[in-house]
Amino acid sequence: MADIDFKDPNRRIGAPELKSIASEIREDILRMLSEAKSGHPGGSLSCTDILVSIYFGKMRHDPTNPKWNDRDRLLLSKGHAAPALYSVLSKCGYFPKEELMTLRKMDSRLQGHPDPKKLPGVEIPGGPEGIGLSEGIGMALAARIDKKPIRVYVITGDGELDEGEVWEAAMAAAKFKLDNLVAIVDQNGLQQEGPTANIMPSDPVSAKFKAFNWNVIEIDGNNIQEVLNALGQADKAKRIPTAIVAKTKKGKGVSFMEGKVEYHSKTISGEVLDKAIAEIRNGSKEGA
Repeated sequence: MADIDFKDPNRRIGAPELKSIASEIREDILRMLSEAKSGHPGGSLSCTDILVSIYFGKMRHDPTNPKWNDRDRLLLSKGHAAPALYSVLSKCGYFPKEELMTLRKMDSRLQGHPDPKKLPGVEIPGGPEGIGLSEGIGMALAARIDKKPIRVYVITGDGELDEGEVWEAAMAAAKFKLDNLVAIVDQNGLQQEGPTANIMPSDPVSAKFKAFNWNVIEIDGNNIQEVLNALGQADKAKRIPTAIVAKTKKGKGVSFMEGKVEYHSKTISGEVLDKAIAEIRNGSKEGA
């Protein structure tokens, strides 16, 4: 979107406009996955509002110069939600929208999990669960050493919190007082094989981060205004990292997909796809 100066930290894009963008992203996600006939719709749809709020409403970045040294960083640790990231990057102008339909195809830059060596705008190869927060700590520490005003945002899944590395990283972030680091937990309550509460209960997530000496903010992660407010609050935290625990719905935006574990990795096509897209478009017209 050439009319947006993404390098300007004071840009103002309201929640209604961001919600409209999020609806476009959700439609892209479903079309991409239908074309690919594989991938992860549920977790991509649940974190769409978070990604849109960060890229369009908050983060300093430059689609014309993806390696701009002073850019903020977004690390998608839950790498299986790559379709959401790809659609957002394309909408920002990192690469042509037409390329979205090459998702998961041979020789495509849009692999099943993000590859920073192939696609501009991708910061880490989100594949192995749990690595994002550790990598974010390294980037946040480097920014401090270099005395750069860089902020690092890491999106994790709640199923990903099963990984011990996440909590080792949480301890380190607090130890080093990384107030330029923000972890956003996409807490949609489901992972590949069922509810997180059954597989490996992580609640109370907020209390855990507080016990590790983090600043914690709880929000509805599918409410864009709440996401924007939380990102603004995180800016004010001093000498402490921030965890935004975002309650979301897996499959958000499509009623028959919401909260259904099978849509972790089940794609749709034909009339079912048409129905889903119509529902997303109707939801966009209902307002923020």
